Amino acid sequence: MSTTSRRDFLKQSTLGLAGVGITPYFLSSTQPVHAQAPSDRLRMGCIGVGSMGKSDASGFNGLVDIVAVCDVDAKHLEEAQNHPNIGKKIDGKKINPEGYKDYRKILERNDIDVVSVVTVDHWHTKIVIEALMAGKHVFCQKPLTLTVEENQLIRAACKKYGKVFQVGTQQRSEKERFMTAILMVQKGLLGDIKKIVCDIGASPVCQQPIPKAEIPAELDYEMWSGQVQVYDYIASTDLVGSWAGAWPKFSRTHYEYRWWYEYSGGKFTDWGAHHIDIALWAIDQIGEEQGPIRFNPLFAEHPVPLKDGYPTETNRYNTSHKFDIECQFENGIVMNVVSNSPDGNGIVFEGTKGKIHVSRGRIKGKPFEEIGGKLNEKGGSVSYRDMPELQKILPEEDYVKLYKGKPHEGHKQNFIRCIREGGLPVSDVFSHLQTMNTCHLCGIAARLGREVQWNPKTEKTGDAQSQSFLAREQRKGYEIPRIS
Repeated sequence: MSTTSRRDFLKQSTLGLAGVGITPYFLSSTQPVHAQAPSDRLRMGCIGVGSMGKSDASGFNGLVDIVAVCDVDAKHLEEAQNHPNIGKKIDGKKINPEGYKDYRKILERNDIDVVSVVTVDHWHTKIVIEALMAGKHVFCQKPLTLTVEENQLIRAACKKYGKVFQVGTQQRSEKERFMTAILMVQKGLLGDIKKIVCDIGASPVCQQPIPKAEIPAELDYEMWSGQVQVYDYIASTDLVGSWAGAWPKFSRTHYEYRWWYEYSGGKFTDWGAHHIDIALWAIDQIGEEQGPIRFNPLFAEHPVPLKDGYPTETNRYNTSHKFDIECQFENGIVMNVVSNSPDGNGIVFEGTKGKIHVSRGRIKGKPFEEIGGKLNEKGGSVSYRDMPELQKILPEEDYVKLYKGKPHEGHKQNFIRCIREGGLPVSDVFSHLQTMNTCHLCGIAARLGREVQWNPKTEKTGDAQSQSFLAREQRKGYEIPRIS
C-alpha cells in the first residue's frame, strides 16, 4: 500500500468517531491483524520506554513498524533502540528506531500514525492530548490521568479529534477470568448484585527519610518532573529489579513515582485502574453520568502526616497504605475498595444467588462451578475451550458482544484492528475515564479522612474543599492544552 493510500485509509477509519467518539459496529474480519504485508503496516512512535514501555513496544512489534522511541532517560532510550524486539525489519534485517529525548519530535513526524504513551502518570494527559491534536491514534498505559479535570480534558479532545484510543488495561482482554466474571454478573448468574469488594493491595512505605542524591547523568529530571514542581532528587542506594533492569528501592522517579500523590494516586489509581474498572463494567456503571455518589473512608492510614489532605513531609512515600473506602451507588450497590481482604487481590461479586472471587489467577466460587467452571490442579484458570459445560451457558458470541463486536484476541491486536476497521477498542477511553473518576475520588476521600459526595452528572463534589482536589495548577511551560 502506498503512503498516500495508507493515509486515505487511516482518514476513513476514524470518520465515524469524530465528534462523539463512537462509530457503529460491524462484523469484523477474522483475518489476524499481524497478517498485514510489511508495506501496509502502521508506523508507531513509542513515548516512554522504561520497563513497561519496552514491554509494550515489544508487544506491538510485528503488528506495526516501530520507527521512533523517546525517553527522558538516556539509558532507557539506548536500551529501547537496541532492543532485539523493537524496530522494524527490511529483508530480514532489523532497523533500529530513531531516538528522541523530546516527545514532540515524534508528534511532528507525519509518517507516524500511532503513538504508544507509557510515561509516568503525570505526563499522560498532556502527551495524549497533543498526540490527538497531531492526528495520531493513541495507546496509553493506565492510569490515564492525575486528576478529575484531566479526565474532562481528555474526553473533550477525544470527542473533537475522533482517533482510536486504547487504554492499557489488559484485564479487559482476559477471557477465562475477568471477561467470564463480567458475563456471569451481567447474565444474572449471581442474582442481583448487592456488594462488591475490590482488593487493590497496599502502597509500600519507607520508615526512614529518603536521602538526597545526585541526579543520574542520563536522566533529565527537570523535564521528567513535567507539570509538577521540581523537588529535591532523592534516592536510596539499595536497588530492586525486574525483568527490565534495576532502580533505587526508594526514590521519586521511575517505578517508585507511584507512591507519591504529587505524581500519581498510589494503589487507588495503580491497581484501582484495573479492578475498579472491571467492577464498574460488570454492573453497567461505566458510562458518562454513572458511578458512585458517595465515598466514605471507613479508615485510611498514610505513612506520613497529612494537613488538609496534603503530605507534610517530602522525603517519604505519602500515598495511603491501609484503607477501606466504601463507595455507594444510587441503585443501592455498595463497593468497598480495600488494601487487604480475606480473599486476596482481586474482586468479589456478591449477589442474591451467591458470590465469586476473580483475580489474575482464577475465578472461584460455587456459582462458577455450577455452570461448568473448572480450575487446574494448581488452582488456576482452565482454558475456555476445556470447559464445555461453561460454553453452553456463556457461548463465544457473548464474549464477542462484550468485545464490542470484534473477535476476541490480544489487547494490542484489538487496538490495531479498530484502527483498521473502525469501532471502539475493548478498553475505550470514555469508559476508562469513568473508572478514573472513581479512583481519584477514593483517593480524595482517603486524604481528607471523611465522606465525599459526588454528582456524576455535573462531575462536582458536595463541598468546596473536596472540589479543590479535582484539578491542579500546572508548572509554567508544562500546561495541558484545553480543547474547546
